[in-house]
Amino acid sequence: MAPSRGPQPLARTIHATLNAHKGPVNVARYSKGSAKYILTGGQDRTVRLWNADLGTEIKAFSAHGYEVLSITVSNDNAKFASSGGDRSVFLWDVATATTTRRLSGHLGKIHVVEFNEDASVVASGSYDSTVKLWDLRAQTRSPIQQLEDAKDTIQTLHVGSSSIITGSVDGYVRTYDLRKGELRSDFIGHPVTSVVPTQDGQTVLVTSLDNHIRLMDMSTGKMLNDFTGHVNNSYRCRACFGHAEASVICGDENGMVWAWDLLDAKLLNPNPPPKAHSKVITWTEHHPSDPNELVTSSADGTAKVWRNPDQG
Repeated sequence: MAPSRGPQPLARTIHATLNAHKGPVNVARYSKGSAKYILTGGQDRTVRLWNADLGTEIKAFSAHGYEVLSITVSNDNAKFASSGGDRSVFLWDVATATTTRRLSGHLGKIHVVEFNEDASVVASGSYDSTVKLWDLRAQTRSPIQQLEDAKDTIQTLHVGSSSIITGSVDGYVRTYDLRKGELRSDFIGHPVTSVVPTQDGQTVLVTSLDNHIRLMDMSTGKMLNDFTGHVNNSYRCRACFGHAEASVICGDENGMVWAWDLLDAKLLNPNPPPKAHSKVITWTEHHPSDPNELVTSSADGTAKVWRNPDQG
């Protein structure tokens, strides 16, 4: 749980602005481990790799014919997968900047892709309401499993060691226990746009289009906390946990980055927060190990690296 001194201040000083995309930036993912690399995906059909320390673009990955909506990075940082308007999952080799595989089968745009722990399986969630699981070690081009319970677009998912969590526009969070073959559906009542579990897998952070972020108990589906103040009723705005999971962070449709104490759901100062972007913030991600860094991406065409200069 959170340290008793509570969450530390959110990084609110711009360290670097990543502005090579033409048009909205839909996603920004950190590389795994302590390194400072970021992958962004945009409306301009490219994925771009950045050095977060220097704020410079290292390379661009071009193969998508439509916008890029999702990126997932393998734990060894050697490969990543991306998806979007193409109806195919693109697998990439980072070193050569080339696609190694393209997995097709969805009937609509693919809003989300996520690897499992060792990147042997990738899951994809689509406008066609299905989630497909692909075995990357097999030669077969068809999915090994398909989840067809949702009644509307899959916007978000998480792949755990023995479970898959999905969030749909139909207002449900669905948790699939792969070992037991069981499904639990929790009705949120509004389109679900992001699900982010805590590291212990006990709770999950659920963002929905009713200006709420809820912390839910994974085993019972009970709501443990409710985070409000931000504006999010039209666009996918991905929330995340702050450092050590002591806080909750989310960028909103007014371009502001909000932060709450995880335990009592109180807004952290400043309240209201300053404007960070001129348009909707599409994605917020805290650095996996550095307590003083996070990245946001926005429809304003930029991603921004934020730091606490007086910390660490």
